[in-house]
Amino acid sequence: MKLTRRDFIRTAGLATGAVVADRMLPGIWSVQRLEAAPLTNAELKNLADVALAKAKSLGCSYADIRINRYRNQSVSLSTRPDRGAGMMSGKMNNVPAVIETGSFGFGVRVLHSGTWGFAASPKVTKDEIVRITTDAVAIARANAALQKKPVELAPVPAYQDKWATPFKKNPFDVPIQDKLALLSAVHEKARATKGVMGVQSSMVFRSEDKYFASSDGSNIQQLILQVAPTFGATAVDFMTRKNKTRTFQIAPKTAGYEHIESCGLLENAERVGAEAVEHLSAPSVTPGTKDIILMPSHLALVIHESIGHSTELDRALGYEANFAGTSFVAPPEKVLGKLEIGSKLMNIVGDRTLPEAMATVGYDDDGVKATSFDIIKDGVFVGYQTIRDQAHLVGEKASRGCCNADSFDSVPFQRIPNVWLKPGADGTSLDDLIAQVQDGILIDGRGSWSIDHQRYNFQFGGDAFWEIKNGKKGAMIADVAYQSKTTDFWHALAGTADKRYWENFGLTNDGKGQPQQVNAMSHGCSPSLFRGINVLRTE
Repeated sequence: MKLTRRDFIRTAGLATGAVVADRMLPGIWSVQRLEAAPLTNAELKNLADVALAKAKSLGCSYADIRINRYRNQSVSLSTRPDRGAGMMSGKMNNVPAVIETGSFGFGVRVLHSGTWGFAASPKVTKDEIVRITTDAVAIARANAALQKKPVELAPVPAYQDKWATPFKKNPFDVPIQDKLALLSAVHEKARATKGVMGVQSSMVFRSEDKYFASSDGSNIQQLILQVAPTFGATAVDFMTRKNKTRTFQIAPKTAGYEHIESCGLLENAERVGAEAVEHLSAPSVTPGTKDIILMPSHLALVIHESIGHSTELDRALGYEANFAGTSFVAPPEKVLGKLEIGSKLMNIVGDRTLPEAMATVGYDDDGVKATSFDIIKDGVFVGYQTIRDQAHLVGEKASRGCCNADSFDSVPFQRIPNVWLKPGADGTSLDDLIAQVQDGILIDGRGSWSIDHQRYNFQFGGDAFWEIKNGKKGAMIADVAYQSKTTDFWHALAGTADKRYWENFGLTNDGKGQPQQVNAMSHGCSPSLFRGINVLRTE
């Protein structure tokens, strides 16, 4: 086959990009930029038609193709003492790191003999699409020997659409020098408090330009941008050999670089450094049964682990048992609409439409239009997360739109959407919650955590803790963790602040499947009060 210049540019793969090192601080530079030329919508459709026509000619009852381009960039800065000069010398090293990668390719999924087949390639040409589609059909035929029941897809309308993350400033257009300059200013402010010996910060950016076409008649193009900033300060006491880190956990978002500029990195730097030093000298918690108030930056992780994973239908059916475990929210016929997971204040939504949330898209990787749905209503479990081939398993006629693949060469399967807790009644403030606590703890940020394979028994720690006595927030305390069971914990929900305090925190690297895939999602909530929780001292 003769390879034209245009074909070569499209299929060249990853090429090393140059960095102007003399304008930067010395550090780690790893830049791999994808130089493949963009394809027009008409060109994408022509390529997709090749796959769909080939699949039809081979007897497939359904087929789809995803042609995706990804770009990832991480810009980070680490400030720490120069060990060669001696820890007490005051000399600091500032080490930047910039890593940029990209990928481009396609994946074809087919249904043949009632069974899925999938194959993928980074070489986006018509001849390669024919070859890969043929391979996908061969895989489906081989899999059919093990298929107990034919795959059944919920119906979906045909869509002709374009969708993009709303953004003002493309983060990949902002010079790396500007990004490092902002992080450097953050580090300088964080170190204003004596005792701060290290600062770590980063900005992570991801773009996904994805095209989807199916034999159902859909042609959908989407551009998804994700932005995730963070920084933390570490304080050290050389006499006691103790150290504590305070992390400013900022909600990652689907947005542009404007999120970096408005998220408060610089404005909160000095406070975070001071809290790291305060945490270092804070007394350990007195263990026992206490009330706890969890801030959104902490409660988001609890929602993710106890509710996000437990209400995945494939997990409840045992499909993830050998790798990630099962779920206490099972079997469906005994729990759906019947299981009381928490108090009546517990109302949790699954959502792929929530503005700026990390799992927000226009359409999922089944070609299903993004939607929102109830998972828990007034404390009762009412809905699983589903995709097209799961809906009939729980008597539903439509998918919840939770299908996702993390790369063109990954098999699409069910992933957690944005899962969020509705805020409390209007007029309920954080101070109102604190006023209700006689002996308790306010917990902010994520720390260590552990939960069993059924998402039932768990232990969580946080990033920062304040004692609450007689309705007043006091000084910081340290070494706090708490234990509970998912249903006991959520039945202990006694108050939630209103929508003024609601924040949408999220995760960027949730793992699932074999081979493992990573996915991002957000878990919004307001500060919430839980009564009578078993609190531990960790040191």
